[in-house]
Amino acid sequence: MVNYCGLLTEKNEPVPLKQVEVAVRVQGHVASVTSTLQYENKEKNPLEAIFVFPLEGDAALCHFSAKIGETELVAKLQEKQKAKEQYDDALSSGRQAFLLEECEESEDVFRLSVGSLSPGEKASVTLSYVTELAVQADEALRFCLPAVLNPRYAPQDSGSVPQVTSSSDGSVPYTLSLSVHLSSPSPISKVESNCPLEPLKYLNTERTQATVSLSPGHVFDRDVELLAYYSGAHQPTAIVEVGQPNAKSGSLMDDPVVMLSLYPEFPAAVTSSLDSRGEFLFLVDRSGSMACPMHNSQGAQMRIESARDTLLLLLKSLPIGCFFNIYGFGSTHNSFFPKSVEYSQETMDQALEKVGAIQADMGGTEILSPLTHIYSQPCLPEHPRQLFIFTDGEVWNTKEVLDLVKRNAFCHRCFSFGIGEGASTALIKGMAKEGSGHAQFITGTDRLQPKVMQSLRFALQPAVKDISVKWNVPKGVSVTLLSPPINVLFQGQRSLLYAQLTGQFAETTDGSLSVQYRLGEQSVQNQLSFSVKPGEDTGLTIHRLGARTLIRTPGDGTENSTAG
Repeated sequence: MVNYCGLLTEKNEPVPLKQVEVAVRVQGHVASVTSTLQYENKEKNPLEAIFVFPLEGDAALCHFSAKIGETELVAKLQEKQKAKEQYDDALSSGRQAFLLEECEESEDVFRLSVGSLSPGEKASVTLSYVTELAVQADEALRFCLPAVLNPRYAPQDSGSVPQVTSSSDGSVPYTLSLSVHLSSPSPISKVESNCPLEPLKYLNTERTQATVSLSPGHVFDRDVELLAYYSGAHQPTAIVEVGQPNAKSGSLMDDPVVMLSLYPEFPAAVTSSLDSRGEFLFLVDRSGSMACPMHNSQGAQMRIESARDTLLLLLKSLPIGCFFNIYGFGSTHNSFFPKSVEYSQETMDQALEKVGAIQADMGGTEILSPLTHIYSQPCLPEHPRQLFIFTDGEVWNTKEVLDLVKRNAFCHRCFSFGIGEGASTALIKGMAKEGSGHAQFITGTDRLQPKVMQSLRFALQPAVKDISVKWNVPKGVSVTLLSPPINVLFQGQRSLLYAQLTGQFAETTDGSLSVQYRLGEQSVQNQLSFSVKPGEDTGLTIHRLGARTLIRTPGDGTENSTAG
């Protein structure tokens, strides 16, 4: 069953949602989003409410406020324990308060305790965040507004699990108003969506600015996916954003921040000399939730059917001479073969027959056990291990899973597929990031083949090693890297870097960045030139994403909550 997020009572009963308004500003490869949700307590008694909502795992939440009656509370970032103490003190003294916390087990779920809501009283919740837009196989930039949060499976002995409200009949008694403003250095070709759109309106003759909105009366019963197509979207770019006026001198918000979009190109002479041998392991979620539909629309395919289609495409496209095996997991796990077998017409036919028979019949989503088993198997010499994972991401022990993938990153690359709407972005993207691979989200059949083949092309590319970055900036300017070191590069796939620029900006503003790495036995270098002079004010979007990247860098250990 698909569960809806929203405002809940202590008994996990829903507070009626009256209206949703969302404004999105897309600037090149990033998006700024402001959502306002209106609620009303129609009960005869006051209630203490909890607001549960999904957010992209790598998004940066930059504003949160709640208006209850005539009282408006605006969030401030504080240390976690201190924020909890202030919230408890406010409630015990009869004052309004709320406490916003990132879920400890999955960073794409937030919980907000909004305090007491009187009978007949209305509550308005406003949140703003910024996020990077993923590049699709057809060069589109994808923005997704999640409408659902799948119920996350709790492994045995995992303790209490946060709950979300479920909708038994899939009905949604409210509509969504969503408007989008797009701007890009290159012309905007088109915007597509899985939901009905009003015609795209260009705001200038260069077609670098445009607006689009959902058709009136849209029912928010599924994720809203927007695909923006730019001319030359795969060209390397650099955006230098000016700092915030009156910010503390020398702080991150005071200095300019640069975002570099890199698209490495591997020399054909190098790639053609490298073979594509490998061991391909496919781990398929066969838990009960995979029997749910991909989305709420009529005639939607079941998730397990989509996973089968994805796996069949991959199996038929593997190179002769590689090795492979297929694992299924739920409460237990099993494999098609005792160990990896060589890919041939015979073994492929055997696997295709078995894939066609797999069902969502293995219980819960115990993903740690099969991963541990796979990592315990010896790697095959001269056949680099490529792990493909297919799941709807309904687990609460996300951080435990990511830690396991990270500990074994030296022996494999991980390519993850989120099956169906509501799949955990923290889990799907996190496994690919920690496993130096690539993540895809499969929400329908329309773009299945290009996504699958893109991931396979990446898996067939040789692993890039010894990646180093060298900055060349004018005298008097220094660079502080905000992003973690680059640990994976794929031909033609974007990599983002954030850095803080400090010092005096003289007349010479030309700078460059060189990325050097080893491909096979050869050394390769790609270079991007840019101007270090800050451009127009873009609302601190890049500063916020840079700060988010810095906070998320391993070893920081920062753990925050927001209270107001």
